[in-house]
Amino acid sequence: MAEKKRVVSGLFNLTFLGVVVAAVILVNIISSFLYERIDMTSDHRYSLAEGTVDYLKKSENFKSRLSLKIYLAGNLPAELSYFRNAVEDKLKEFKQYAGDRIEYQFVDPNAGTEEEQRELQDQLWAKGEGILPMTVLYSKDGEQSQLLLWPGATIDYGGSTVSTVQLLPGSKSGQPFQLKGMGDKIQNSINNLEYILISAIRKATQETKKRVAFLQGHDELTFAQTQRVRALLSPYYNVVDVSLNDSIHALDNVDGLIIARPRDVFSDKDLYLIDQFVMKGGRLMCFLEQLYLPQDTLMRYGQTNTVRYETRLDRLLFDYGLKVNDNYVIDAQCLPLQVPLANKPIIPWFYYVLATPTSHPISRNVEPVSLKYCNEVQFVGNDPQIALTPILTSSTNATATGLAPLVSLAMPLNYGNNPELVPNPESESNKKCLAGLAEGHFTSYFKNRLVEEFANNPDAGYTDKSVKEGKIIVVGNAQFIANQYDSMPKKIGEGFMYKPKALNDLQFSEDLMRIQFPHFFGNQEFFQNLTDYMMGDNSVLDIRSRQIDINRIDQQKVIESASFYKIVNLLIPVGIIVILAFLMHYLRRRKFAR
Repeated sequence: MAEKKRVVSGLFNLTFLGVVVAAVILVNIISSFLYERIDMTSDHRYSLAEGTVDYLKKSENFKSRLSLKIYLAGNLPAELSYFRNAVEDKLKEFKQYAGDRIEYQFVDPNAGTEEEQRELQDQLWAKGEGILPMTVLYSKDGEQSQLLLWPGATIDYGGSTVSTVQLLPGSKSGQPFQLKGMGDKIQNSINNLEYILISAIRKATQETKKRVAFLQGHDELTFAQTQRVRALLSPYYNVVDVSLNDSIHALDNVDGLIIARPRDVFSDKDLYLIDQFVMKGGRLMCFLEQLYLPQDTLMRYGQTNTVRYETRLDRLLFDYGLKVNDNYVIDAQCLPLQVPLANKPIIPWFYYVLATPTSHPISRNVEPVSLKYCNEVQFVGNDPQIALTPILTSSTNATATGLAPLVSLAMPLNYGNNPELVPNPESESNKKCLAGLAEGHFTSYFKNRLVEEFANNPDAGYTDKSVKEGKIIVVGNAQFIANQYDSMPKKIGEGFMYKPKALNDLQFSEDLMRIQFPHFFGNQEFFQNLTDYMMGDNSVLDIRSRQIDINRIDQQKVIESASFYKIVNLLIPVGIIVILAFLMHYLRRRKFAR
């Protein structure tokens, strides 16, 4: 009888063991086909943005299958293997929503014969227009080793290679990266992977581009002054210049119209063409400055008067619910100004406003936007068919000057070290609107202003009400999108060619870097988000300006607590094993003592 019980018990144990092993194998098989993880971070750094998910789900965004070849395979150091795995994890998430519309594979560019490697590397390099190589120095087995990487991917769409994407920065010739110093670069690239990949996919799959035009003919910002923002738009939009020239069809093929700092008067014909552009659903983006301030006079004499610009464009915008005042917003949240030959050479310059983003998708999570000498934007009218939304505001410790003010360098000296520009500097009601958005169905500015013969003439094509929803955005500043540039002569007699300076002045200030003032502007991301939103593309709004906080390790706490955590890490696993051993011994004694 006892022998029979032992046999049954043995069979039971073997069966149970077999079930456990089979379950483990089954779970591993299922998990190899499914990919799921739970993001418990406060900033959702491991979750795809809503715009990304929406973009990947729409089959109409992928008319053909898209294939990525990522050139990060082979025998990689641990840090780069970690980055490679992060890229694969992100692409697995993409496939959760895009399915078979996206494929990917990892390729080792250092595999094969030397001739095959050289041929592939020439293709990837593409004379500097493709993937930039990275040379990495690292220690292995006590020796210094060097590794040549091609940290990027090629994207095939519609049967041909259409673009490349750089995942890690390339190294300059003769200046290899030290692997031990690449931690921040790798982590920053991991944080930006979603934006880098979805932007490249969006660019590759875009079959038609909407047309965005910069208006010319009213002393607007020049081509040279807008080269940097044009370069930001050109991968996704057809960017052109347009002059109205009294042609009624001047804006027929334009989807978005940018008016950047006009200074000359708009004729009634010009206003009519812009008005009808809005009535037909065109997107109007206005960057306006109502006052002229001679900065050189201010620095020389310590004060100067401002002069109004009369463009008449403000009359048109007023009927759409937006008004730009002939004043300046001054804000305690501002940048400093260096004043030569003064007792206090660096002063807080309240006119250099650091605009506060709102919760709107255009500005949400964007770094403060630098607006120098910004006019206040106000909402007017109460048309229920028009939604008016502030996009950028001042801080609560801000106010506005009078109309066409006198500007003096002595003003900051009147407020001391902790300026209070308003009686209650923490009240939300003090915020001034610096950029405003109007959306809805607009009424034509020329309604009841045209003679009936023209308004009723079908050849004129006049529309007194929006035929579809329109969008208009007004920013009380234009210099924030202007870049400094260098001029270089072309051939003799052919004029000059221009290129922006190396420093990205949409993100940094050369003057502030000179005085070592820490800063980073969100002007570039704000302008890109603004244009994408106005043109109806929300796929990268959230991720372009996503903020991921990298919490640095407190080295002092590590030193102070190192011994404690070493003991804990040593004793807890050993303690658990000892406890389990005693428990098993006790159970066995109790079982067989019977």
